[in-house]
Amino acid sequence: MSTSRSRGALAAFPALCAALLVAMVAFATPSAADTTWSVVPANANGPDGRSVIDLELAGGQQVVEHVAVINRSTQPVDFAIDANDGYLTSKGYFDMRPSDAKPVDGGSWITVPEKVTIAAGATSIVPMTVSIPQNATPGDHPAGVTASLETISGQVRVQNRVGVRLNIRVTGEYVAKVAVTDVRAEYVGSWNPFAAGSVEVTYTVANAGNVRVVTDNRVLTSTLVGESSWSDPSAAKARELMPGGSRTFVAQVPGAWPLGPIGTTVTAIPVPAGKPIPGVTAQQMAIDTTVWALPWPQLTLLVLLVLACFAIRLLAAWRRRRIQKLIMLHTRETPQGA
Repeated sequence: MSTSRSRGALAAFPALCAALLVAMVAFATPSAADTTWSVVPANANGPDGRSVIDLELAGGQQVVEHVAVINRSTQPVDFAIDANDGYLTSKGYFDMRPSDAKPVDGGSWITVPEKVTIAAGATSIVPMTVSIPQNATPGDHPAGVTASLETISGQVRVQNRVGVRLNIRVTGEYVAKVAVTDVRAEYVGSWNPFAAGSVEVTYTVANAGNVRVVTDNRVLTSTLVGESSWSDPSAAKARELMPGGSRTFVAQVPGAWPLGPIGTTVTAIPVPAGKPIPGVTAQQMAIDTTVWALPWPQLTLLVLLVLACFAIRLLAAWRRRRIQKLIMLHTRETPQGA
């Protein structure tokens, strides 16, 4: 019996060691709750005050840039460093492709160390080499560099990334151009016959050039009684469009009376994002469409008024006939000469 118990204990020993090792690793791995860090543009001496890294390089050119990774926690941390392509979300915010996705554009031109170990409260200056291929296409190629930390949340491994944006522009012939597509207009009427309705316009603006642009979008509607206009009042109009990217907008143009056809014109006025590009101007693009709006509330009111007038006339005629009958009855019942 003792021999069997010893063998059982020996068999369980490796599993116990493995469990202890996992527990030690989990304990040693910093959690997102107690580890904070930041990544900012820098030069070889430290942070340099920039918010993004703007580069304009020719094909075949190479440059060394830096980012500062600041460990704001109370323990040393091993950060993974990676570079990847950048893109804009549907709402116009900058983001990067996942670290396990292979970069295919600007992110593939950046070389960074795989990881960096930073003491508690310390800052590490991480160099990165940007090498532009000889045959790179002119224009903007967004990218980014991140310092990341993996944590365990229950049974899920979570990667927390903090990074810096790189606006890489390859010199050559710059084209600032947009296209307006998928324009759809719909009349939204008011059941109040004395109030105008509105035209809801959905449209897509696409960057058909090779540089980042910001567009000022305007919508104009015209009816038989006048025109109404709309311009984007939100901060969204200041968000840029990357080359090849697009964004869908919805405009609600008030003051439209339902008097038949409503002409709708969507105009996108683009300008290059960031610093002006000498010699490059972008032409505005306009698309027209028409939506029909029939005055159902007004017609309903008109029908009700006609019916009311008809009813009033019928009632008046009925009252006249009734009065005449009463007069005739009174005449017959009254003796002559009385």
